[in-house]
Order: sequence, then C-alpha cells, then structure tokens
Amino acid sequence: MLKPGPRNLITDVEGILVGNAEDPAVRTGTTVVFPVERCTAAADVRGGAPGTRDIHALDPTAIRGEADAIVLSGGSMYGADAASGVVAELGARGRGVAFGGATIPVVPGAILFDLTNGGDKSWGADPPYNRLGRQALAAVGPDFALGNAGAGLGARASALKGGLGSASLRSDDGVQVGALVAVNSFGSVVMPGTDRFWAGPLEMGEEFGGLGPPPPGWRGEPEMPLPPGFAFSPMANTTIAVVAVNAALDKGQAKRLAIMAQDGLARAIRPIHTPFDGDTVFVLATGALPLTGPAMLARLGHLAADTLSRACARGVFHAQSLGDRPGWADWRKTLQA
Repeated sequence: MLKPGPRNLITDVEGILVGNAEDPAVRTGTTVVFPVERCTAAADVRGGAPGTRDIHALDPTAIRGEADAIVLSGGSMYGADAASGVVAELGARGRGVAFGGATIPVVPGAILFDLTNGGDKSWGADPPYNRLGRQALAAVGPDFALGNAGAGLGARASALKGGLGSASLRSDDGVQVGALVAVNSFGSVVMPGTDRFWAGPLEMGEEFGGLGPPPPGWRGEPEMPLPPGFAFSPMANTTIAVVAVNAALDKGQAKRLAIMAQDGLARAIRPIHTPFDGDTVFVLATGALPLTGPAMLARLGHLAADTLSRACARGVFHAQSLGDRPGWADWRKTLQA
C-alpha cells in the first residue's frame, strides 16, 4: 500500500531536513535541503536556461558522488551565493570531505529567476543570498512552510503565483520517497480554462484541493496552454527540485533516478523543459534501505516522478498572491465569477 508520510513533506524520508529563509522586501528566498548524514547525490538538467553550482561534482564519472546539502534559491546568478553561505557554515562545523588536512563541504545548488517580480533589488554590491543561505541552514528541521516560502517566495508559474511545494510517499515494504520543488515555470500547472491541476490524477486525498479529473467535455488544447497576452521572457523561469529516497544507491543509480524523476515535472507542468526554463532535479539517497536490483530502481524512479508531480501542484496550491501574479485560490474565485 502506498500513502503519504505523516507530514507529506520530503522530510518524511528519515534523515532529511529542510530550512527556509526569505527577504520579503526583495521578494526572494532560499531553501536548504540537509541530509543529517552526507549521502549519495546526483543531478539532472533538462531546461534550456539552467543556473547551477557544482553539479559536475555529482557526475557518475567524478571522484566522489556525495553531498552535504543542496541549495535552491531565487536571485538568478546572484542566488548562487546562497550556497557559499552554507559552505562556510558547514565548513566551520567540520562537515565535508577531508582533503589535504582541510574539510571541504560539497554543496551543489540551483537558482531560479525572480528578479522582475517587483521586489526591491537595489542591493548594490551586497546581495542578500549569502545571508539567506546561512539563515536557511540554521532553520533546518522536519517541518517547513510551503507556497510563498524559501526559494518559492518570489516564484511565478506562468500566469499564477508559483511557490515551494513538497510531497512524500511511503510503502508497506519500507520505501520512503520525498520531493521538494520551487515552481517558477514558463508552463502552466493548471489545465486551460479550468481550475484543475495537470497533476490531478496523481493526487492523494485532497492535498491540492481534491478537484479530481477535468470537467466533462474538456478536450484539452492543441496549442501551448498559456493565457492570452502572456509575455515571453527568455531565461526568466526555471523549476528546481530535490528528490530524496531512503534506498542505498551508487552514483550511477542516483543519476538514473534523477532522470526518471524529471518526468514528474512533465506530468505537472505544460510545456516543460523549454528554452526559457532551467529545470533541474537533484537526488539524495540516504542508504537506509538496500537496493535489491534494477527493478527496484525502476520502481523508485516511477514513485519519485509521481511524488514530484504532486509537489508541483502543492507548491502552486499553497502560494498566495504577490505582485502581478495571483495565487491559485484568488485566481480560482475570478474563474468562478
């Protein structure tokens, strides 16, 4: 039997903690995913305009394939400095790879574009992201906010307010899967002309409204499902995510899981992986559950993709209106009027 974990958050995977930090005036934020014990990690990039840091250290051909934390941040390339704050803090704790008498934390990350959302970006030579990275690390724990929180604070999802989403899944045989995502997509998470989520068929309970399948007579759209007058903004998007599992995976297996998990974005957002997005998915594998073979890896990839889809819908479902983007709940009222 499959069901969400007790929190329906990525932290239902034992050994995974999350912390958020925000700067409301800037309309931006940072999220840190922190494994209590450093663990196998991987990354997969599918969007055409990515912004990442140190993901090549996670490549299966690299000398090591473990991470001490994963950082997701707003701020475009300024936001990459959030990982620097996390590296500094973890290094001071002695957490990282011992090398030549030094300790070097491995903290890959990815950023999303939120520079034109109306916040005060007049930071000059002192962007807030190093500070936000440190604050998010200090806040890590099993519980955290969704929607306008962390890296999702300034996010926008097509014509709606984007946000931070998370979901989890547990099975009777001990498998634990969790996903966390900052939805800042060019594509839409809702079916055109309806209030229904593309991820609706995968919903568990009423985690994002319990609206069910599309209404009778809905036939879909032959063109890209974007609202009239939607402005194309090259490189102004990106959906970035972390998937965690409790399985024992090597670097290559974790990479395969990240590749399969990307399909979760395709089930929840349309269109996806466009030239305007930098869609990136990280994987953390804590190693508590033995991997019994390739069939189990295939199963984990399938469950990870579905869990990531649910997390995408939850991120937008919980987001509140901000600036020029209405939250889903406010937008739904206008749709029903």
